Amino acid sequence: MTAMQTITPLLWFEGLAEEAARFYVSIFDGSKVDNVSRFGEAGPGEPGSAMMVEFQLEGQDFLALNSGANGEANGKTGGASATPRGAIALFVTCETQAEVDRLWERLGDGGEIIQCGWLRDKYGFAWNIVPQGLGELLGGSDREKAARAMRAMLAMKKLDIDELRRAYDGA
Repeated sequence: MTAMQTITPLLWFEGLAEEAARFYVSIFDGSKVDNVSRFGEAGPGEPGSAMMVEFQLEGQDFLALNSGANGEANGKTGGASATPRGAIALFVTCETQAEVDRLWERLGDGGEIIQCGWLRDKYGFAWNIVPQGLGELLGGSDREKAARAMRAMLAMKKLDIDELRRAYDGA
């Protein structure tokens, strides 16, 4: 018996929830849009436009919500802003460098490249795209090796696991 997921990330948008969900689903394997709830005549959005999009990225449930006017729920004060602030990010561990490269290119297209594996996508959400094994390099018991890997990572934008391993090994 599978336990029900009780915490689901909800991403706020200003009219782009369905577009964004379909964009994310096109990038990650094993992903799908489950349901799109649409505004009716009662509003507050344009009748027929997406209100809430339920989708999965590699088995993780997400919700995408189109906010009301000016990023406020139902156009009333006190609503949450639809502008991502960076206080929460999406962390993706990749099995191969090819996967890092592919996700970096797709998610970074139209967005902002930061550094150390961080980027902000075209919708404003922060992503950290990291190769599997990064934690072992940065947190290894040999502090000198770990420091070399950290210095190498700090100099990178997109992370390169082979280059990080070479730095760790002192090569």
